Amino acid sequence: MTPGGPLSASLSSDHITLTGLRARAHHGVFEHERRDGQEFVIDVTVWLDLSVSASGDDLGKTIHYGELANEVVAAVERDPVDLIETVAQRIADTVLAHEPATAVRVTLHKPSAPIEVPFGDVSVTITRLRA
Repeated sequence: MTPGGPLSASLSSDHITLTGLRARAHHGVFEHERRDGQEFVIDVTVWLDLSVSASGDDLGKTIHYGELANEVVAAVERDPVDLIETVAQRIADTVLAHEPATAVRVTLHKPSAPIEVPFGDVSVTITRLRA
């Protein structure tokens, strides 16, 4: 693993990180989760070569992080599923649809998960490379 890079020495260590995006959605295996919904918190790191956009000061050569944030939240808010693992994959697919993206790490938090003991957070983290 390269410093700052997820899985391959060939990846740039440049990345954009969005932390703490919030979305209300209806994912979960229990009826009350589907009915009432709950808040999800999303952290996304996308690896890409930022030298291309930086050298020409060109937004079109990078990923617009404001638009990406909207896309990630929309991916969480649509189509309820049972598993947060499925939602995390949906987010990764959304990010990797951007051509400059070479890899993505997604952490999806479910802070109100139906767990019977006191807890601070539950989350899943996935890392995906462009195929």
